[in-house]
Amino acid sequence: MRIRKLSLRVRIFIAMILLVLIASILIAIVTIYQYREEAKDYHKDRLERKEENIRRHIDFVIRETTYPVATEKMPLIFRNEAAKIADIHQLEINLYDLEGGFLKSSKESIEGDSLRQCLSADILNELSNSTSHRFVEKTEKNGKTYQSSYTYITDKKFKPLAILNLPYLENDELLTKELNEFLMRLAFAYLFMLGIAVVLAFLLSKYITKSLKTISDKINATRLEKKNKKIEIDSSSEEIATLVNSYNSMIDELEESAVKLATSEREQAWREMAKQVAHEIKNPLTPMRLSVQSFQRKFDTEDPNIHQKVDEYSKTLIQQIDTMSSIASAFSNFAKMPAQQNETLNVVNIVKLALDIFSEDYIFFNAEEERIIAKFDRTQLIRVVTNLVKNAIQAIPEERDPKIDVNVSSEGKNVTILVADNGIGITEENTSKIFEPKFTTKTSGMGLGLAMVKNIVETYNGSITFTSELGKGTTFKVSFPKD
Repeated sequence: MRIRKLSLRVRIFIAMILLVLIASILIAIVTIYQYREEAKDYHKDRLERKEENIRRHIDFVIRETTYPVATEKMPLIFRNEAAKIADIHQLEINLYDLEGGFLKSSKESIEGDSLRQCLSADILNELSNSTSHRFVEKTEKNGKTYQSSYTYITDKKFKPLAILNLPYLENDELLTKELNEFLMRLAFAYLFMLGIAVVLAFLLSKYITKSLKTISDKINATRLEKKNKKIEIDSSSEEIATLVNSYNSMIDELEESAVKLATSEREQAWREMAKQVAHEIKNPLTPMRLSVQSFQRKFDTEDPNIHQKVDEYSKTLIQQIDTMSSIASAFSNFAKMPAQQNETLNVVNIVKLALDIFSEDYIFFNAEEERIIAKFDRTQLIRVVTNLVKNAIQAIPEERDPKIDVNVSSEGKNVTILVADNGIGITEENTSKIFEPKFTTKTSGMGLGLAMVKNIVETYNGSITFTSELGKGTTFKVSFPKD
């Protein structure tokens, strides 16, 4: 489970190091096994060579002896020759008769010869039953390994005369020393290779994951609402190239989808806007039509109050025309994107100027500094403040003593404007809709004020947020950069 949490780069690094370590361990095991097998073969071949040479020497002695060639004469024939043969070939020799009784040894005197034990029945059976008439017995004593070969000595007519025994000590000191030296050199070589492997694993894992990290960063930065850059990676592997091509194709498809979505949303927005405009215009048109029809039916030139009635009808029509004009202006202001004039102005003075429009004495203004300089369009800033204050006034119920606080402050590189009221607050269900066009909780108005304010502020890379407590009031916060 922990391995899965490791990054791909770390896993590649660990895998390469483990590969080198496992390879070195396996090679060491194979080397030790090979040395042991070679040692076995060496001792086997060496015993066979010595046995062959000693047999030839013995055959020569038998051919040259003046004693009768018989089994019982073997101690006499090899009385002096046994020690010479053993000295020449550096190997002890023992002679036994065909029944396993001891005859002669290169190490013992005549007095001690009679004390030598006879050969066991197992050895005699193995020797006589084997096709080569040769038997090798392996024993361990005091931590050392011994081989004893048994074979027949024959006369010129290949008639067995005696049994030749050659005790052989497997001396592995030289081979063991060579093995230790080789393993030591191998260890140094693998330590050096391990160091190189660490460096190569680090560089290779970094190289492999570099392309993947680039792709990952690009994918994380991919957004539907902005233009995404394609990935350009030189000399990448086939798999990475395939992944990059897939991502770039996805970006093309995403841009096409974004364009289609934007077009669809724009068309839908204009359709909704057209419906709203038609609905708002129909409202004043109906009383206008009724007024004209009523005037047409009741018009009488002889009526002494004709002038008064004309004035009333005219006022009604003018009032409805003004309503239509304000509807048209509201939609025009909302649809028109604010021009970024980037005037250098004192935000404190502009907010004061915007508040001068209102005559209410419950609007309180406070600024932390006398001068807070920022780049903003004067007219658009006034529109932002007046809309927020108008909404605050309309949010306060008639039975409550109204209070609106407007605060201007500087927060680092940003300017902050707070408009707080003690109105009815915003319900939780309306929180997500407050900046949507056409949304309003008032009986009059078209719900374009806050949408327009948000549009203006975001055009200047700013933000507008609010906090509200139901029944106690709402605070709107406008923040935008000074530069």
